[in-house]
Amino acid sequence: MTMTDRNAAKIAKGSAELDTRAQERAGIESRLAMQGMEGDSILPMQVHGPEVSYFTGKLEAVLRFKELPYQRVAQPPGPGLERTTGVAQVPGVQLADRRWITDTTPIIAWLDERYPEPSVIPHQPVVAFFSRLLEDYADEWLWRPAMHYRWDYPQDAHHLSRILADELTGEVSLPGFIKRNFIRGRQRALFTTGDGVGPATWDHVEKIYLDSLAHLRAILKTRPYLLGTRPSLADFGFFGPMFRHFGHDPTGSSIMRETAPEVYEWVARVWNARASVTGGELLGQVPDDWGPILDSIGSAYLPYLCANAEAWKAGRSHFDVDIEGAPYRRIRTARYRVWCLEELRRHFGELVESDQREVRTSLEAHGCWEPLWSVESPESGIDPQREAPFSPGHSATGVGSGEAAKRRWVPVATARRSQ
Repeated sequence: MTMTDRNAAKIAKGSAELDTRAQERAGIESRLAMQGMEGDSILPMQVHGPEVSYFTGKLEAVLRFKELPYQRVAQPPGPGLERTTGVAQVPGVQLADRRWITDTTPIIAWLDERYPEPSVIPHQPVVAFFSRLLEDYADEWLWRPAMHYRWDYPQDAHHLSRILADELTGEVSLPGFIKRNFIRGRQRALFTTGDGVGPATWDHVEKIYLDSLAHLRAILKTRPYLLGTRPSLADFGFFGPMFRHFGHDPTGSSIMRETAPEVYEWVARVWNARASVTGGELLGQVPDDWGPILDSIGSAYLPYLCANAEAWKAGRSHFDVDIEGAPYRRIRTARYRVWCLEELRRHFGELVESDQREVRTSLEAHGCWEPLWSVESPESGIDPQREAPFSPGHSATGVGSGEAAKRRWVPVATARRSQ
């Protein structure tokens, strides 16, 4: 193909993409008018992130349930998003009024205030506290097994590197196999081998996923969603890893289908939920069958948050911690997860005294109370003015843009985990 032919092909491709975008926008504007949202200054939204992104899928499910029009724009975490949101991670969301927001947890809270019916966060204060706790656990503690299954199993790593290379690196003039190898190396270096996941912790990391399936399966045997007959914050928290990672990737999805088909069905149910059709109610109290999840939060997740917060206070970039007997070494210190601990404390502090007593009794019963308060004054310094999701974002994993850039083209050893 001559240079002229290549240029003509690029022009034709660009024109086709513009036509497609125009058609999509026309369709969105038509839906806005039908839903009575015409003239809403923030709609439609653009959600920037890859198709297989953990948190992009979580936010998309909330937008679909609330029936808020949006377009997903395929974009990797990188300098482009960092310039607009302050952090090189996805999703970044551009509102119709051209403002940008980031971080799914405060985004969901902000959307719930702006579009309160139906609410995603429960109105009952005690239930709301525990829903936030479960969301935080699913967001931050299931991340490690989600990345492990995706990048430490060769079949999964090859499958996902192809998807990401095809979607995000089409303009990079390198052979496909080189791009895929670079993606696999970068992801392992940042999120598995570079974050405490290795042969000594593989079994424990996988136990987190297997236990989560068992806990969710027991709940879903009695009702369609985690807190009643419609989805809530707890559902969307667990949906993030279960949809775009465990329910999608070859190894994780095979395990889910064979051992927890109730969870596999629930993933599709949440993705398909629409407020105008689903209806339903939320329970007015914390259900007893959340107990095993709370036990895991007390024995594993909160001790991890405490070790991370202590490392942050001491100015360490990495730290070692034993969790349920598993020796995690050189875990990356994440400032954002110090803020997660602060936020859990803040939500508790905002409860009235009678609700605090009820929450404390339950937290003590599941081994959560002591680790919630064991670190004195974590002081992340994140969002002191409470401006999120409009404040500059912070890396949830502790990976700075400089480190990500250095790792981008550095392949590492092939994964050793076999099926």
